[in-house]
Amino acid sequence: MKLITTIIKPFKLEEVREALSDIGIQGMTVTEVKGFGRQKGHSELYRGAEYSVNFLPKVKLDIATDDERVEEIIHAIKQAAFTGKMGDGKIFVFELQHAVRIRTGEINDSAL
Repeated sequence: MKLITTIIKPFKLEEVREALSDIGIQGMTVTEVKGFGRQKGHSELYRGAEYSVNFLPKVKLDIATDDERVEEIIHAIKQAAFTGKMGDGKIFVFELQHAVRIRTGEINDSAL
């Protein structure tokens, strides 16, 4: 089992959700986060004063899946989240050692 964590631009969330739904992904966790990478924030004007925005709004998605679906999910996310501009995001894949569905007690792949 794997845990796929991806960080994307907020306005791409619905496109990514639809792309994942189209390939049969039934669940994910979405969190609003802030951060920066190579983009390093930007400057804005507010009431005539310039200030720096160091942390940019992003959306983090966590998807637990079986090993066979990882590449398909990564491909769907890459296609849907792509703008070609800096800050499109990142995808991380982690080993998921154990999963339990609380309601039924199912474990591992059957819990997904």
